Amino acid sequence: MTTGAEIMSERRRLINLGYRLLGSLADAEDVVQETYARWYALSAREQQAIEQPGAWLMTVAGRICLNLLGSARARRETYVGDWIPEPLPEPTEGDGGSDPADRITLDESVTMAFLVVLEAMTPAERVAFVLHDVFRYPFGEVAEIVGRTPAACRQLASSARRRVRTAQSPARPSAGQAGVVRKFRTAWEAKDIEALVGLLDPAAVATADGGGLAVTHLRPLVGAERIAEGYAEIARLWDGRTTFQERTVNGVPGLVAWQDGELVTVFAFEIADDRIRHIWAVRNPEKLRPWKVS
Repeated sequence: MTTGAEIMSERRRLINLGYRLLGSLADAEDVVQETYARWYALSAREQQAIEQPGAWLMTVAGRICLNLLGSARARRETYVGDWIPEPLPEPTEGDGGSDPADRITLDESVTMAFLVVLEAMTPAERVAFVLHDVFRYPFGEVAEIVGRTPAACRQLASSARRRVRTAQSPARPSAGQAGVVRKFRTAWEAKDIEALVGLLDPAAVATADGGGLAVTHLRPLVGAERIAEGYAEIARLWDGRTTFQERTVNGVPGLVAWQDGELVTVFAFEIADDRIRHIWAVRNPEKLRPWKVS
């Protein structure tokens, strides 16, 4: 007989699935809560008839996420500015170990660059790819969740895989990335436009997410010079009020900005060939909850 402890032990895996599919820890938590609500709504006989409760929970969570992905697209069409996935700190940087973010496995499937690629996929592509390539679900089981044939799910995952390969930067040791981020921080604090340009890919893009709740640039900054000038201006506006820390963001080196003792921005980077290719600045306070320390 399945115990409550055994059922709750699946929570970590469900949170990991929900975050990768939805790009939001808050939404992932809601999915897990709904999944457990459906389990406990079953009668004792119905629960006992389920041979693999963990697989049942993952299937239900996957279907809930698939439905949410469709409605999320509609919501994001009215979002103020660009929508960026919710950034996560290292597990040890959560709020004393009690936050679900502490149970997110930080690997290459949660880097900001990877999550942004997932955002460009159709809901079915995203679910098929994440379940098969990240969680190693066979296509027969993926098909039950997506509501398509195993062959169709194989094609969806293949299409998603091509998107990932096209967008992915060459692998770079974390220490090397940290060095680039540190140089960027130093140049930014010095308002050294020339040094900033030298650290940015000529075609670099800087995207910000304030969600209408924090002041930021609504359109992406494109090109090394435009980004350097824009960030130098931000440094002038923030001068004397802001301190920066080098922190791990979604498993790779990043920065956080503090003003008057409050964490106000999390910066994630994509780095290729020792140049910053993309900067994601998350300022929406609703997405910074995992970073609030107790």
